Formats: sequence, C-alpha cells, structure tokens
Amino acid sequence: MSEQGRVSGPVGATGAILVVDDNEMNRDLLSRRLRRDGHVVTVAEDGRAALDRLAREPFDLVLLDIMMPELTGYEVLEIAKKDAALRDIPIVMITAATDEESVVRCLSLGAEDHLPKPFNPAILRARVGSSLAKKRLRDTEKLYARSLERELEIGREIQMGFLPASLPSPEGWEIRTHFRPARQVAGDFYDAFTLADGRVALVLADVCGKGVGAALFMALFRSLLRALAEPQFASAATPAEGLRATVLATNDYIARTHDAANMFATVFFAVLDPASGSFDYVNAGHEPPVLLAADGRVRGRLEPTGPAVGLMPAMEFGSSQACLAPGETMFAFTDGVGDARDPDGSSFGEARLLALLAERAARAGELLARVDAALATHVGDGAPFDDVAMLAVRRES
Repeated sequence: MSEQGRVSGPVGATGAILVVDDNEMNRDLLSRRLRRDGHVVTVAEDGRAALDRLAREPFDLVLLDIMMPELTGYEVLEIAKKDAALRDIPIVMITAATDEESVVRCLSLGAEDHLPKPFNPAILRARVGSSLAKKRLRDTEKLYARSLERELEIGREIQMGFLPASLPSPEGWEIRTHFRPARQVAGDFYDAFTLADGRVALVLADVCGKGVGAALFMALFRSLLRALAEPQFASAATPAEGLRATVLATNDYIARTHDAANMFATVFFAVLDPASGSFDYVNAGHEPPVLLAADGRVRGRLEPTGPAVGLMPAMEFGSSQACLAPGETMFAFTDGVGDARDPDGSSFGEARLLALLAERAARAGELLARVDAALATHVGDGAPFDDVAMLAVRRES
C-alpha cells in the first residue's frame, strides 16, 4: 500500500497516525518507525494538506512539524483545536530539542505533547503510546457519555408520556399549560382530566430535587394522584372531601412506602365546576396561584391549605374554595419561574412575575407565552436553574 492509502487502523495499542512534515526525509523516517510498531501511517507534506486529510479521514494521532511553508504547525494546531470535529484528536508537535519557547507555545495552544529532533526511537514509541492511550480513554468516556445521553433521552420521552396528550376543553373555558424542564428529565408536572361527574381536575406539582431522582418520583406522584382521584371522588360526599382523600392517600403511600428516599412534592390540586365557575382546591405547600380579574388586576392568591405531600403519614390537608367570574383567570406556577436566574445569578422574582400578570391578556395561552418570553429574555444564554411548569385557566367572557 502507498503512504497515501488509508485502511482501518489495527486494534490494541496501535492506531491511525497522520505525519505532517515538509521534509521528505523526516516523513520517511517517522513513517518507517511507526509502521514497524504496527501503526497505520498517512503522510502530508504541509499544513494545508494536513487539514484536508483531517477533514476527510479519521485519525487517532497527528505528528505535526512546526516550521512549514504556507501554514506553520502553530497555525494548523490552532485551527484544529478550534474545530469541534478535530479538537479531540491528540497532536504531538515535532520540535527542535532545545526549542523550549516553542514547546511552551505548542502546549498552551492545546498540543498533547512534543517530539524532539533528532528522533529517538524509545522516546518516539513512548510519546506515541502515551498519546494513543489518552485518546482511547477519551473515546471510551465519550462513548459512555453518549450512552448516558441516550438513556436520558429515552427517559425524557417516557416522562413526556406522563403529561396529558390533550387538555380538557369545557365549553366557555380555556385551559393552557407550559412545561420547560431544566434538564433532560424533570420533577415538575401538570395534569388535567375530566371526572365522571363532568368536573375538571387540575394539577400542578413540583417534586423536590432535580434530575433523574425527581423525575422517577414525578411519575409516581402523577400516577397516584390520577389513579386515586376517580375512586375517591366517586365515594366522597363532596368534591372537597374527594380532594382531601386523594391527596391524603397519595401522601400516606409515599411517606410509608418510600420514607427512606425522603422525597416529597408541593401540589396544587383543584376541581373545577365549569357550569358555575367555582372550584375546590388543596394547596399542599405549593406556590400560591394567582387570581386575575378581567381587567388584569391581581385580585387574590390561593394560599397553602396544608404541607407538602409525602413528608409524613397521616398529615392534615385542608381545602378551600374559589370562583372565577367571566373574563377571569387563575394562573398557577412552580417555583422555577421566580427562581430563574440570569447570567449574573439574579432571580427573576415574584414581583416581576406579578407585574407581567397584571398586564391584561385576552387569552390564557397569550398569558403563558408572555411569561415564557420574559423568562427566556431573563435567562439569556445561561443554563436553566430549575424546571418551569405553568397552568392558566380562563373563564371566557
């Protein structure tokens, strides 16, 4: 095979190596020694040819001379390290044995190591072997990271399946939700479903913590609330009794069965009568939802009626009642809204949220879009601090 040919690299401690040097004698010497150790070698006579090769073919290691025409080794190194597709390929610079300044510059630009001239076979073998070992370790780490990423993506898809595919749409009402996880999976969730008597159950909750643990318990809390609601409401004398019984049964199961996990959730659970506009609710330690008058004025908050769900068995959960007149809206949210951070670490804050809500919105969806846009502007390019979930219920005029 010619030096310009390309085959799959051998397995084990060998690899595919690109030798870049404008001196034909140096290229030949390095190539023969590397092939003697079992490596697959490709050569390039200058920096431009090296970059072309790197763009077309995969390599495990590059041996790069510094002093070359057109593009120096420094320039090739800098270009490669700025390229996302090339930056992880280890590059060993070929330097004069006494050129300490060049060595320092190469390492500061991201070179893996340096190879002094004239070439010593033992040093060559050691530097190449060390660089390839690091490359294999990085490749293994990236493969593992991709595997975890895929598992989290599967988890995200499964978790999204726990959220309702569609929302109830009783005549004269608009029910809208918004959900933005901070990571692939989240601890916040919402739910909305119609009960047998025509009332509409509305849930917004926030499981403590973040990430996978919170996401697993999110699925459990959501499933318990949904599964227990129907029988509890069917046997209860009033909607308020059904609410309290559902939340208490969920609380006791979590606290007794999973007490070692110390997991809990804040929950806002309401049952709306579309005909009258009244609704009973349990606020289990959750952020108080906001009641908005038809003109956008904040006319009240739905304060907690009990502790968070899952802390201890046999907790007492009270309930309360409110009513939406035509044109009025209830807006519920998780603490990720107020806790959203800008790049400097400043929180979005409740005062800013209330000011946004006070600007009259014609539709519930419009209100959610306005808050989401303000959050996106506040966070900017920063990483999300917490999950965000919102629920808006508007009685049409």
